[in-house]
Amino acid sequence: MWIWLALISSVLLGFYDVAKKRSVEGNAVLPVLTVATSISALLFFPVILSSEFDLGWFAEGNPFYVVPISLREHLLIALKAVIVAATWLFGYLAVKYLPLTIVSPIYALRPVLVLLGSILIFGERLNLYQWAGVVVAFVAFYMMNRSSHKEGIKFTKNRGILYLFMAVLLGCGSAFCDKILMRGIQPASVQAWCGLYVALLYGVLTLIIWRPKRKEDKFSWRWSIVLISLFLSIADFCYFNALAQEGALLAVISLMRRGSVIVSFTLGAIFFKERNIRSKALALCVLLVGLYLLLHGSLV
Repeated sequence: MWIWLALISSVLLGFYDVAKKRSVEGNAVLPVLTVATSISALLFFPVILSSEFDLGWFAEGNPFYVVPISLREHLLIALKAVIVAATWLFGYLAVKYLPLTIVSPIYALRPVLVLLGSILIFGERLNLYQWAGVVVAFVAFYMMNRSSHKEGIKFTKNRGILYLFMAVLLGCGSAFCDKILMRGIQPASVQAWCGLYVALLYGVLTLIIWRPKRKEDKFSWRWSIVLISLFLSIADFCYFNALAQEGALLAVISLMRRGSVIVSFTLGAIFFKERNIRSKALALCVLLVGLYLLLHGSLV
């Protein structure tokens, strides 16, 4: 069952990337994040109310039931919220300044870093297939770097690339937090409270950082912001429930979620008419081979 949940999450993340690109193009990033995360938090607010005040809207055992958690668990979720907020801020800035057909394949490198981090943090060992996948993935990254030069984007000098790598590294930290949180906290509790904390963080940042500069960095409402909330909320719900199931493998789920690159790359090429699609598609195919080797190595 967790395999199917991870697959659904992957497809929805692809549509989420497209909605994200449409929302931040020529638009202020912080208010987009604040509105999108506030909508997500409101979606889960009734779930929190039902649990905290024992309203009985969701029975215990229901996937939407939020189990009351301790102060320590709230602090752990708040820490994850800080990491998530930073990850999304850098990620949205990267999407604003870079073509989606560059952003989505580089995002797909995250499982490679998760695996390497697992070696350093959890003492895990990679098998031959996994090492082959890591090497192939870095070859794809090199190819993507060469392709981006045709658009005047140099990986070592472009601020969008810097934002993107910050988002990828912080995203790895968020994945490790998920692995720890899912050991003792019910999925709906993590998603509901984390979403609320992230929305509050962005609200404060918007008031402090963006509001004084709102005349220069203008915000315009777009319905794609609502789609950000819907796609991400459902994708994360599937992800957390997949991760919480017995026998679920973080490495496999992370890899499957990165399959969203196929959806976002294809739609980015169609809707945003981005350039150098052939060379980027070749690099993407090489990357997918690397991800397949990683997945195969995780299952043998």
